[in-house]
Amino acid sequence: MAQVEIDLYGVLEVHREASKEEIRKAYRKAALSSHPDKFPEEERETAEVKFKAVQEAYDILYDDDKRHLYDTHGMAAFNGGMPGMGDGPDLDDILQQMFGMGGMGGMGGMPGMGGGMPGRGGPRPNKPRKSPNEEQKYEVSLEDLYKGKTVKFSSKKNVICSLCKGRGGKEKATPKTCSACEGQGYKEVLTRVGQFLTQSTAACTVCNGQGTFFSPKDKCKKCKGNKTTEEKKMLEIYIPRGASEGEKIVLEGEADQVPDQEPGDIVFHLVETDHPVFQRAGADLTATIDVTLAEALTGFTRVVIKHLDGRGIEITHPKVKGEVLSPGQVLKIPGEGMPIKRSDSRGDLYLVVNVKFPGEKWTPSAATLEKLKEILPKPDPLIEAETIDEVEYDPNGDLEDFGGGDPRGGSGWVDEDDEEQTAQCAPQ
Repeated sequence: MAQVEIDLYGVLEVHREASKEEIRKAYRKAALSSHPDKFPEEERETAEVKFKAVQEAYDILYDDDKRHLYDTHGMAAFNGGMPGMGDGPDLDDILQQMFGMGGMGGMGGMPGMGGGMPGRGGPRPNKPRKSPNEEQKYEVSLEDLYKGKTVKFSSKKNVICSLCKGRGGKEKATPKTCSACEGQGYKEVLTRVGQFLTQSTAACTVCNGQGTFFSPKDKCKKCKGNKTTEEKKMLEIYIPRGASEGEKIVLEGEADQVPDQEPGDIVFHLVETDHPVFQRAGADLTATIDVTLAEALTGFTRVVIKHLDGRGIEITHPKVKGEVLSPGQVLKIPGEGMPIKRSDSRGDLYLVVNVKFPGEKWTPSAATLEKLKEILPKPDPLIEAETIDEVEYDPNGDLEDFGGGDPRGGSGWVDEDDEEQTAQCAPQ
């Protein structure tokens, strides 16, 4: 990318052999004529750019050393990398603002300042044919995703002013062209990348990207020149059965209206909230059910869980006489998972068994315990050992404490290479 070159002599309107006194006089004249305080509010931004450009040109050309560098190397001497310029002026900000006026088009025809921008006079980007979409998240419960839901809500949006039909001014009033952007509605902005500048466009802040504006007395009384007014509207969205996290629901054309553009869409991104009982994976559901030890061993027929639509799910155990339920065992119920969109099918429901053993309140008699010993399966054969120690134990131990007394973080592994390196690095 070619570097941008500007003519500082053209900024001050002096010839290249001008004396320091001529430069000083030209600076005073240009600074007075471009001072922002002398311009109306809508032209002040352009004036500030001119004023700063004049100041920077004077700072370089009035200093003999800086002027010599500029005459020899051009603006490259001030864009980094030239010897002797460690304390030189930093022109990043002023270049950004100067070139941000559309390739110097906003400099009011100052001699020597045109044509310095590459691509000057080239094709202009067209305004978007559709206004931006409004993106927002919408939290939805697993129950609503299971059953489907219609949601109605009130929304505020900008609509084309009904009085001025989006003009922003009175019927016979004529809008003024924005001098800051020359009626384009945008500016060309340069961003420094190393020693070079990359060119892009940005909306003009003086006319809010419109290119024109009305004087205060000519503005529309209803929209105050904004071309749009705020309006409340009832909107409705339908969350289909089986919808999932991240899916989009689009309300076409319901975003804010912008003159001369098609309105964008409101796009809702579904966010599935956590459920206290069920977890979801695709079209399948999983949940944990509690059964007592007696039920796990002897069987039962009862509702084990309440589904997302309020139905009670009943099972009978055992299916085959003599079967018992084990802790962590999974019971798969086909067709009781989430609905699958655009079909009559459903996923599956996986129930994880949690066997609840008797707690402290269960105090059976000795006779009952003896009967249980007779009924329940016998233990495995005894472990034989030459020496037997009877020890004390804590019935409420916590596995989180495992390895906590090891200063190395619980690892009992010793690396011989590490020991050898440690010995070699020991101080002599």
